[in-house]
Amino acid sequence: MGNLVYLKIQPYKQMTLANTSFHKLASRYYGPCRILERTGTVTYKLEHPTGIKIHDVFHVSLLKKHLCDHIVYKDLPVYTEDGSIQLKPVALLDKRMKKANRPITEVLIQWQHTNPEDAVWRELHQL
Repeated sequence: MGNLVYLKIQPYKQMTLANTSFHKLASRYYGPCRILERTGTVTYKLEHPTGIKIHDVFHVSLLKKHLCDHIVYKDLPVYTEDGSIQLKPVALLDKRMKKANRPITEVLIQWQHTNPEDAVWRELHQL
């Protein structure tokens, strides 16, 4: 109890937060989270920020011990009432023109709860 661990929620991220085409390169852990108590032989209850709609008891296979001061992702994603992740753009990092049959403006967007390295290109008219 009291130790810090990282939480692996990559399977959920792949289903709902598909903002990169390279899922193998996406971060796999969130945290660090503090262990509040041991609820079973292989389950632990974690401390979450308020407003997160994820259950707070996890199997030990989804946890990774926090060893140093490096923080991967501090905040967990926020979910809506229907269970999908609320995606909010944080910053427009770059802009480019793509020429096909007609010129298309694309912007490089950093989403909330992601690193700048995970930014993706989206067409401006779709936003």
